[in-house]
Amino acid sequence: MNNLHAQADQNSRQQLTVAAIEAKTRRDLSWKEISEPTGLSVAFVTAALLGQHPLPADAARTVADLLGLDDDAVLLLQTVPMRGSIVGNGGIPTDPTIYRFYEMLQVYGTTLKALVHEEFGDGIISAINFKLDVKKVADPEGGERAVITLDGKYLPTKPF
Repeated sequence: MNNLHAQADQNSRQQLTVAAIEAKTRRDLSWKEISEPTGLSVAFVTAALLGQHPLPADAARTVADLLGLDDDAVLLLQTVPMRGSIVGNGGIPTDPTIYRFYEMLQVYGTTLKALVHEEFGDGIISAINFKLDVKKVADPEGGERAVITLDGKYLPTKPF
């Protein structure tokens, strides 16, 4: 594909997400197994298949072949999606796992903002130039803990 194309709504990408998840389930594949042959991170490929990123052409073909998706899916996986996964209910997520992240930002959002600005100045942390990692580690008090690393490029505000 020579030109980068963008989507105007989320419908076609949502339909592709449903098809990809159904294929993943039927073939009993993990997100890691799907992402490994692409050479991209499991977080990026998962986000792409969930409709949040375009995939490079070779990765789109690899993933589609692995999942048994057609050429239209390969093309759609390469388009820039309408991003955002929280819909309805006034922007408050209803899925319990996603809601806990929302809750974390409700509790610690102002703290994160204050600490980022104190450390870096006025600006933002990019969600585009970004890395995400999720790890499961043993909890010394028993059970397991989730370690989530959000690694975004700092972009300072520039007066104009």
